[in-house]
Amino acid sequence: MNGSVHSSPTVVDIKLKRGPSGLGFNIVGGVDQQFVVNDSGIYVSKIKEDGAAGLDGRLTEGDKILAINGTKLENLTHRDAVELFRTAGEDVELRVRKKFAHHMNGPTDSQPKHEPSVFPLGVLAALAGAAAILALFYMRQPRKHF
Repeated sequence: MNGSVHSSPTVVDIKLKRGPSGLGFNIVGGVDQQFVVNDSGIYVSKIKEDGAAGLDGRLTEGDKILAINGTKLENLTHRDAVELFRTAGEDVELRVRKKFAHHMNGPTDSQPKHEPSVFPLGVLAALAGAAAILALFYMRQPRKHF
């Protein structure tokens, strides 16, 4: 990164209106319970389908919430971050960095791009080895001539 969060194409602003069940998502992270290695940021852990975030559709599990109503979520405990969300009011603006699957500790729904799979090569090598063993076994069988 070039030092400016605002220049990154993966950072978006999302405005949500608090519904009857709140904003409709859960968070993890904080300085006291890191969700991502060496990162004490606040991350979306679950989206409730019928909640404000689920109906809006832009926020996804694994996104990092950088700020809420202009207040940066840096160096906060999990409890302090939760309190900011609880007291944010009815209209909430989130600054969000869209997820990068390869940095997450937990399971993700996508694989890193551009990494070739070695599985097909392993299968081919195993088949070639099996064919070689069968050929050797066949060649060592005594032949009967009629």
